[in-house]
Amino acid sequence: LREVWADGQARRFTIFVFVSMLAYSAQDLILEPFSGHVFGFTPGESTALAGTQHGGVFLGMLLTGAVASLWGKGRPGFLRAWSTGGCVASAGALCLLALGAVHGPGWPLSLNVFFLGVSNGAFAVAAISAMMALAAEGGPAADGSGREGTRIGLWGAAQAIGFGLGGFLGALAADVARAVSTDAGPAYGAVFAAEAVLFLVAALLAARAGRQLAGASPPRALVPGE
Repeated sequence: LREVWADGQARRFTIFVFVSMLAYSAQDLILEPFSGHVFGFTPGESTALAGTQHGGVFLGMLLTGAVASLWGKGRPGFLRAWSTGGCVASAGALCLLALGAVHGPGWPLSLNVFFLGVSNGAFAVAAISAMMALAAEGGPAADGSGREGTRIGLWGAAQAIGFGLGGFLGALAADVARAVSTDAGPAYGAVFAAEAVLFLVAALLAARAGRQLAGASPPRALVPGE
């Protein structure tokens, strides 16, 4: 594990995975209460809104897989572009969601959430594919054995910790913001804006890892179900 962490490429990608998953999951637990507090959604309507987001995630995954299968192979920079672009698009969707929180009823919330889901899905598949493509890079360990499992394990741990911590911190931040603000809309909007900043940081990290991602070709496993 120390050898893998000493590898600058693996370390940078680990930080990217952690920050991006922190941003990815921070809205996971607050989207439904947000739609109820600010837009007056019923529990059934807020659950349907979460389904809209998940449908967008699935569509984003399919579209990314299809584009990678048709045009991504052998194109240097594909994974970097989609990882970075997915983070930037997710940040944009969250900024729109922050504006919607201030605007309140009348905002096209379902469309906004669907766009967020599509952006998240595109980013997630590109990041996972980059993880697969980079796993075998960096050479063998000191004893001559491979390090693929350790590298994937490190990135998987970063993903799991970032996802769990993001959900907790997002909910905590929303509660704190609502406690200090008399208006729920700006309170939720501040949290969404903070998540957008995290996604922009993740985009910068992905761009910095461009030299490694540019040389990695999307694997066939990028396409769901293939």
